[in-house]
Amino acid sequence: MPDRIPELARLAAEIAPRMVEVRRDLHRNPELGWAEHRTTRKVAALLHEWGIEAHIRAEGTGLVAEVGSGGLAAGFRADLDALPIQEEADPPYASIIPGVMHACGHDAHAAIGLGTAWVLSQLNAMPGTARFIFQPAEETLPGGAQAMRDEGAHRGLSSIVAFHVDPSLETGKVGIRTGGITGAGDRVDIRLSGPGGHTSRPHQTVNLLYVAGRIITDLPQVIRHDIDPRETVLIVFGRVEGGSAANVIPTHVEMEGTIRLFDLDLWREMPKRVDSAVAEMAGPLGAIVETEYHQGCPPVVNDAEIIAIAEGAAAAALGKHKIEHTHQSLGAEDFAWFLEDVPGALIRLGAALPDRRVDLHSASFDIDEAAIETGILVASETLLRLLEDA
Repeated sequence: MPDRIPELARLAAEIAPRMVEVRRDLHRNPELGWAEHRTTRKVAALLHEWGIEAHIRAEGTGLVAEVGSGGLAAGFRADLDALPIQEEADPPYASIIPGVMHACGHDAHAAIGLGTAWVLSQLNAMPGTARFIFQPAEETLPGGAQAMRDEGAHRGLSSIVAFHVDPSLETGKVGIRTGGITGAGDRVDIRLSGPGGHTSRPHQTVNLLYVAGRIITDLPQVIRHDIDPRETVLIVFGRVEGGSAANVIPTHVEMEGTIRLFDLDLWREMPKRVDSAVAEMAGPLGAIVETEYHQGCPPVVNDAEIIAIAEGAAAAALGKHKIEHTHQSLGAEDFAWFLEDVPGALIRLGAALPDRRVDLHSASFDIDEAAIETGILVASETLLRLLEDA
């Protein structure tokens, strides 16, 4: 394998300042999922400026571009959408759109994808084709990855990778993990019905709030009773609504919760497990129950071979001391839909601010923009190795 790192590093350093400006432009002008029209046009215009053909989706949000020709293809996914959050910090590139901001780093992901495409386009030869999928609506349910997968954006790929900035990891480092790295993010809606009545005579009716309380406290344990205790299954309810007065037992109660886990096979079974458990709990208490299970996306399960290649690329580009074994997160990432068909990996990119700690989806979120150059360098070497090792 030729020692191309110095050349890739030179090119990454050359394009990084412009990609920082691109990131800042996207940050100033954030767009929510399925509305990333300006963002998509911005990305496509830069690619066209560089002579890279880009195909925008029919809906005008999201696009696909390729660098190289012939042979096998390896993919890089970058997401485009922002979040419905009012930015509280005041950097010079703060959002100018009320109630909308890039609070998860997708502006940086888009800049890294663009910068990587430019770097690879400057090489004399490519060992195959690098495909860049700029995806809308990662933060929505169902997400943009599912739509682009249905459209075949990943068809023909031998592998695919994505980066996610990590504000808890030192800038200049990458975090890797084999197997489950992010969890499935599902939602369950439960509606309880009963005759209602007076709180002085609960024995003559069905106390739906009692039933709701039992479900909230007992469902997690009921679901877990025949699951390996080493497996993570997190069930948390975030909304319970019912009743209008202290002395009235309501006729309807609505509940909404989330279910998060790492095991792919268990994720596929979970809708039936939850529906059965809720029915068995509510039925004997007299409640009429209706359960709707909404599968958001599978867990992201990193392929061992792809991780090994990415680790080797990062070590060559940055040094082994810049690689860390990263944590699991129960936050969902719809990149998982591409991994249903193509082996791949989600890699964390250190982007910690030097002076303060922030978290993803925070109103004060920001990144150390030096991470963009690091991301471009590591992504470029990773894609080249994926093509050479395929």
